[in-house]
Amino acid sequence: MHSIEWADFERIELLAGTIIEVQEFPEARRPAWKLKVDFGPDLGIRQSSAQITALYSKEQLLGKQVMGVVNFPVKQIGPFRSECLITGFYRDDGAVVLAVPDQSVPNGAKLG
Repeated sequence: MHSIEWADFERIELLAGTIIEVQEFPEARRPAWKLKVDFGPDLGIRQSSAQITALYSKEQLLGKQVMGVVNFPVKQIGPFRSECLITGFYRDDGAVVLAVPDQSVPNGAKLG
């Protein structure tokens, strides 16, 4: 395992946000959803592509609070610009389980 300094961790903007929109992403190479996530009044709404279709339907995702890294550079994924990274854990079968707060927190709350 590679060690990092505390200052490295502090540079990561890992914030809570609520999914407010879910759209299909047929252009993606691997099955994915296009998400809009509300990260609160300071940051606002960011969009992301997430390969979480194996475990989550549109209905399950709408209103779900998630954790996202919001200070990565924008990533172009086909015709879509992903503005944040929604975090999760890979299972042995390759499916992604979302990393979520176990209780509601304000949108924009920083993991620390």
